[in-house]
Amino acid sequence: MFDPRSIPADHSTIEALRSRGLEYRQVDAADEAAMQAWVQAETRGFHHARPEPAELSRELRIAKQRSVRGVYDSTAHDAAVPVATVDGWPSGLSVPGGRSVDAWAVSAVTVSPTHRRRGIARALLEAQLRYASEAGAALAMLTLTEATIYGRYGFGPAASAATIKVDRRRVHWIGPDAPGRVQFVEPADLIAKAPAIARRAVARTPGEIDRWPGLLERHLGLVDPDSAASRALRVARYDDRSGQAQGFIAYTVGREPNQPGVVECDVFVAATDEAERALWHFLVELDFVTEIRARLRSVDEPLPWLLEDPRATSMHDVVDHLWLRVLDPIVALTAREYGASGTLTLEVADPLGHAAGTYVLDASGDGHAEVRRTDDAEGRADAVAAGSRSGRRSRGQTAHGLRLDVRELGAIYLGGVRPSVLARAGRIEELSPGSLALADRLFAAPRTPHLSIWF
Repeated sequence: MFDPRSIPADHSTIEALRSRGLEYRQVDAADEAAMQAWVQAETRGFHHARPEPAELSRELRIAKQRSVRGVYDSTAHDAAVPVATVDGWPSGLSVPGGRSVDAWAVSAVTVSPTHRRRGIARALLEAQLRYASEAGAALAMLTLTEATIYGRYGFGPAASAATIKVDRRRVHWIGPDAPGRVQFVEPADLIAKAPAIARRAVARTPGEIDRWPGLLERHLGLVDPDSAASRALRVARYDDRSGQAQGFIAYTVGREPNQPGVVECDVFVAATDEAERALWHFLVELDFVTEIRARLRSVDEPLPWLLEDPRATSMHDVVDHLWLRVLDPIVALTAREYGASGTLTLEVADPLGHAAGTYVLDASGDGHAEVRRTDDAEGRADAVAAGSRSGRRSRGQTAHGLRLDVRELGAIYLGGVRPSVLARAGRIEELSPGSLALADRLFAAPRTPHLSIWF
């Protein structure tokens, strides 16, 4: 298995930050004090409370499995605490067609407010892209709190998420009854089955990423089971008619004494549509509550179609949750399935150079595609020849093609936004009539991309 810690610190980043009086280095996983200082700096950067001992121990275990980098100022009050943090690791990304592509997850990007506007964030992000390429990742990916920063590094918003609110008083279920059963379980009893359920759930939804060790324990309140937050958590599991576990939820109910409560559900994992419906049915018919709030849900939830009054549900806090940065267009574009057959030339601009070039995408009727890189003139000639061989284009007809930035390629990659929408916004240029219509058909995904966690 590839060890992300084996990638040496990027020399150009070291030199760029040294010229600003700063030191950039990988944090030694064996140096407990340095790792704790890094975790504390990362926690402070996101304005979180100082972690309790159990949570700190969990954070350290996870960080030691990743490529953890910090920026240090020897003149700071506490020079052992980094003034900027970042980490990264290889992870599978689910793509249309039930497949997965090798990607590089970027996380924990913080810069202390005492050290802003010194080029630190740029140095950190550009180094992460080089690490991703060195690790063989076809894409880099991240979730973010600010949407105006990462486009300059080639990231584009690829999957949205929302908070779904349900007015319990207006609920009348008209969806089908599930043939299996929902039952309460203790988190400690579920944890043995949870990873397999999560893997199946991740595989069925474009935009989901591999779950790392320790994440499910945190979601189920097992990191510090005696804490007030963990003791308030309730967990329910759906088993199908054969008794196989196919989904689970974890939720809390907040309420004032003797008053109906509000359900907060941050963990909703379903490996099948049947499990998804059954768990929604369970949630929306909980007694003595006025509202259900489920966070990081798909913007294409089926729930309104399962209730007599669709207006009992409402969507809030819609965010561009998952951002993608294509590094290797050939590997990335070959990995996913396509919604139509056709040949499309993509002229990709990339100021950082990773993905720049002209690519010919030739998709067959079974959803698979061959992708090759070529120069502009040759690419158009090859596209016409490929179309003629497959009977999709008559002799002499101009090849279909688009001109776009790597940001827009990341945005359309999972099917979360149509190329024609970005063309209307002036972000994609159609090179010949009919190219956008073909691109819309090609990049369409049968399931709306969605990421249900932060990383």
